[in-house]
Amino acid sequence: MTSLAPLAADPTVGYRATKGEVSLVEVPELLFASVDGHGAPGGAEFKCALGALYPIAYGVRFALRERGIDERVAPLEALWWTETPLVDFKGALERGGYAPADMDRWFWRAMLRLPRATDKVTLDSVRTAAIRRRPDSASTLESVAIGPWQEGLCVQTLHVGPYSAELPTVQLLHSFIASHGYRAVGRHHEIYLGDPRRAAPERLRTILRQPVELAAAGY
Repeated sequence: MTSLAPLAADPTVGYRATKGEVSLVEVPELLFASVDGHGAPGGAEFKCALGALYPIAYGVRFALRERGIDERVAPLEALWWTETPLVDFKGALERGGYAPADMDRWFWRAMLRLPRATDKVTLDSVRTAAIRRRPDSASTLESVAIGPWQEGLCVQTLHVGPYSAELPTVQLLHSFIASHGYRAVGRHHEIYLGDPRRAAPERLRTILRQPVELAAAGY
């Protein structure tokens, strides 16, 4: 199934998706904390990035709560890309997953969406407090970038199951893009709605998103 009409551009529009259905969405400008890195998902560098992002996000939540604004910490997100076109997608589909050597070549940006009410004074205070509590992580905490980002027009769907089994869902997205007159732009985007520490792999939920543009004017 497909939904061709973009949904309304509100802060939560990109955080709803349905398994087996590809939707066209217009993602508005949002505020993020992010860390860039390189290597396989779940590797030491990725885990280190998460260890810096979450103290910032929870610190912001607690600071804003004192001002009467209480928003839950948003789900983890990540952009994934390579310096060259994504490696052997067809072969990975046939094998049922990417080879470790492929994943070692990936670059990523781990991200957590911040409330719109977040301001620079709050962020500076939260970062300083986090560094004071965890001086061994000071360099990573200092590397956390804070800023707005607007993804714009995207297609997305929901993958249910282990991360290692995402490839057919990625193929669904790209088949939709090709068959509806769009082309992929930007980076592959994943939003992790499930917690692998608490949910069985077969019940994990991940929104897979790809920014797009019309392949030809007037389509």
